[in-house]
Amino acid sequence: MSRLHIALSSLRSKVILIFFAMLIVPFLLFAYYTHVKAIEGISNANTSVSHSFLIQARQNFEIYLSRLNDQLNDLIGNKQLQDLLEKPPSGLEEERAFTVNMLTFLNQQSSAVDAFRVHLYPLPPGSYGDYMYTIGASDILNQEKWFRLAMNTISPLWHLSMPSNGRYAKPLLTYSKRFTGLYDRDPRAIISADISEDQLRRYFSPSGNIAGQKLLLLDENGQVIYDSSANEWTGEPEIAERFNILTAGTEISETLVIDGQKYLASRLKLDSQPWYLVSLSPLSELTGSIDEINRLMLIFLVAYLLCCVGVVIYLTSQFTQPIVRLVQLMRKAEKGHFHHQSAWSHRNDEVGWLYRGFISLTTQIETLIEEASRAEWKKKELEFQVLSHQINPHFLYNTLESIRWKAETLGRSDISEMVAALGNLLRLSLNQGKEITTLRREIEQLKAYVQIEQARMGQNIRILYSIEPELLSLPFLRLLLQPLVENAIQHSIRDNFEQGKILISAYRVKDDIVIDIIDNGNGIPKETLDKLHLDIRKEALQSTGTKGVGLRNVNERLALYFGDAYRLQIQSSSDSGTTITLKHPVMKMENPQLNQESPESAAVL
Repeated sequence: MSRLHIALSSLRSKVILIFFAMLIVPFLLFAYYTHVKAIEGISNANTSVSHSFLIQARQNFEIYLSRLNDQLNDLIGNKQLQDLLEKPPSGLEEERAFTVNMLTFLNQQSSAVDAFRVHLYPLPPGSYGDYMYTIGASDILNQEKWFRLAMNTISPLWHLSMPSNGRYAKPLLTYSKRFTGLYDRDPRAIISADISEDQLRRYFSPSGNIAGQKLLLLDENGQVIYDSSANEWTGEPEIAERFNILTAGTEISETLVIDGQKYLASRLKLDSQPWYLVSLSPLSELTGSIDEINRLMLIFLVAYLLCCVGVVIYLTSQFTQPIVRLVQLMRKAEKGHFHHQSAWSHRNDEVGWLYRGFISLTTQIETLIEEASRAEWKKKELEFQVLSHQINPHFLYNTLESIRWKAETLGRSDISEMVAALGNLLRLSLNQGKEITTLRREIEQLKAYVQIEQARMGQNIRILYSIEPELLSLPFLRLLLQPLVENAIQHSIRDNFEQGKILISAYRVKDDIVIDIIDNGNGIPKETLDKLHLDIRKEALQSTGTKGVGLRNVNERLALYFGDAYRLQIQSSSDSGTTITLKHPVMKMENPQLNQESPESAAVL
């Protein structure tokens, strides 16, 4: 008894009981009368309008199918595609090259096909293992019925797929056809075009004049291959059995009962395909006898108005006033007044739950405010610690400056110059903790490094700079050039400082800064260069030993910041030395203070 009392005392139960007594019972009687009159008053005009609409939709869709077929034929006749499929690859390298070239071609050409996406499956698929694996069709494709049929016939095929996962987990209608070479009859591949529900909706959307109207596309077996109502019936076998009546003749109008609802079905057969276009209009929406219904509606409205007056009085006293009081308490809470213990309510319905929830919420807000205050205090303590740690680099700069001054005092200019270069290198490398510097500062850091290396090795390093002046002020990712020049010194010209030289050139190509680091040394060993050309993100750090670490680091940072298009390009041979090309996008200057150094000349020796 106690549970029944609590259920009946809830706001939802009260509303259900009140509106059931006032609305549901009268509406049941009214709905029965309306239903009978609607069946009697179905308008022939609706059938005529639906039929005209289907004719127009069929014409538009037939045009689309013809255009899609022409677009695929144009793609099949493309000489580049035919050349790629002329013969199967003979090795792993050719397979990889084929995969890259084919995917690039499809990516460029598929935009000309009015379809959701385009697939191409070379024949035989076993000779293109790398490509089939890349597109995710290596294991299951040969087992699918549609693929086996497409391999054995030259006629285009249609099939419906119902993907349950992936980026597009919705039904897809696929058009597939096998094609041969332009000058022979050897099967080359199967091309498929997926048509999504968004594309079908352009041709098969209900007119919108009738609520609940559906537009279906059926195949010759009565299976639904498109449903305008979010594909509710698409691909359902049990639904296909109910539409068997619609698979005879070219034009038909029938009354169907589906899931307990009656529909007026208008059907039209397509010319180019054995498909049927069906319009389903709920009979409950096609009512007649408007005058009689209006008279009954007037009587109902008078009775409904009287009932509503009583409902308003009851709702105002039982629900509106308590909610208004709760709103007032919430407004006080907005001003910071959270102590409202008097707001507690012992009601067992939703209003009582709102009051108790409000008190619980204000209590949690007070707790969160206290926690936020403590967190803010901790944040200030951490900020103070960060400011304190910033003193350490300045201390190091001052120490290096003192060493340089003492070296000059003792007449050791070589030590003074080396310490000055080290301090400058440290200052430019730290860059105040920022990743972005300018090309000018990057060049200065490089010169400081070269100066230190010359002093350390006791050898003169011949390095030339050819830099367009307007590039010096552009933003540049720090610590890119020094590792590359270090690699050139250590692995290319170190054994021959007298003849070895390095050229640094920087120029702009469209929206990129292009920098070439060229040396005339012995070049990078072939095995190291081959490993560097692999995707370094998948290579273990020790894969190339100690050689190439700087190159991989720069390559990794460029790809991480700007994408794979900005990876290093390396050309090396034992005869002509090594050329490393670095591309860096032109970025907008966010901190003008980085560009306050004096300008440098275009070519500096």
